[in-house]
Amino acid sequence: MRPRKPAIRTCIGCGKSEDKREIVRFVRTPDGAVEVDETGKANGRGAYVHATLECFELAIRKRKIASALRANVSEDDIGRLRADFERVLGHQGALANEDGDA
Repeated sequence: MRPRKPAIRTCIGCGKSEDKREIVRFVRTPDGAVEVDETGKANGRGAYVHATLECFELAIRKRKIASALRANVSEDDIGRLRADFERVLGHQGALANEDGDA
């Protein structure tokens, strides 16, 4: 069997491509809510942002998340998404530290 090609996704903040496992997915769920998708497999329309606050802030400032997900994103949603995104970044950092210690 041939090895699988990596799944490449484009960051809506900076526009650069990255392996799907190295990027954070936002999803508009079937009921219309916008959430951070920690698994990368949730049902719904997805958009990707590099795992950096710079790319997240760019995506917010340019209103790219709302546009890419074809959803209305309120200021309350942005605050919740920012908190969830920062939590995911902290979790990924902890995993990277565990990998480095092994």
